[in-house]
Amino acid sequence: MDIGFVGLGRMGIGMARNLAAAGHRVRAWNRSAVDADELPEIEVVGDAADAFDAEVVFTMLADDAAIRQVILDAGLLARARPGLVHVVSATIAVEFARELAAAHEAAGLGYVSAPVFGRPDAAAAAKLNVVAAGKHDAVARVRPLLDAIGQRTFVLGEEPSQANAAKVAGNMLIAMTIEALGEAMTLTEAHGLSRADFLEIATGTLFGCPAFHTYGGKIVDGDFEPGFVMKLGLKDLRLATAAGEASGRALPMLDAVRGQMERAIDAGMEMRDWSALADYTIRG
Repeated sequence: MDIGFVGLGRMGIGMARNLAAAGHRVRAWNRSAVDADELPEIEVVGDAADAFDAEVVFTMLADDAAIRQVILDAGLLARARPGLVHVVSATIAVEFARELAAAHEAAGLGYVSAPVFGRPDAAAAAKLNVVAAGKHDAVARVRPLLDAIGQRTFVLGEEPSQANAAKVAGNMLIAMTIEALGEAMTLTEAHGLSRADFLEIATGTLFGCPAFHTYGGKIVDGDFEPGFVMKLGLKDLRLATAAGEASGRALPMLDAVRGQMERAIDAGMEMRDWSALADYTIRG
């Protein structure tokens, strides 16, 4: 299949490479310069419009503003190949997903929201978990491509925004888990128990899930080299807050964790891994 890809950041580059490894032709564009010689399996193009001249195009851009600037403001939907399906794998606002779906329908193009759970190492290893939503025929068309970038694809419904709601809720849960680990370790360290010993108890009893193992391990090791930087984590918590407010629902735990992350960022931690939130809590 002829695939376009926009956004070769730490996540996008692994996804694009896995699509190429699955036998597809991939033409990619990035906002900043990339060394095409380091990506022999991918054709790096000079204009985002070239990536939209495809059967399917993936975009993995940082946020709503980047998508608006690169795609909507630049008029790429009007210039896209007829019949194209656009897959947006970034974490974006629920309301913006609705706007994108309407814009694509008006342009006669397919649109699928397919944000992913996983860090850059999972993207490189095709071990992402994909949550997808959109019209049935559009999702069916891109399903083999989603399976090529991940280990499991969850198809949620025909409204693309359903996938975005699931993604911001999932990231909200991860942030809450990180803060919960930080608070639990604050308590246990105060009584002479090491972080490692407490994590062994937690993961060996009721909390043996990937989030506790992954983020708990980073907290124990003091490894806060960025896989997902805290400023993007805060962006996602703000998206969750906006989605909650739009539905008229109170989310008090989200408010508390978002406030703690705002304070950590004010303390200069915006470019550290978001698991450093727990370290901020433990150190007071």
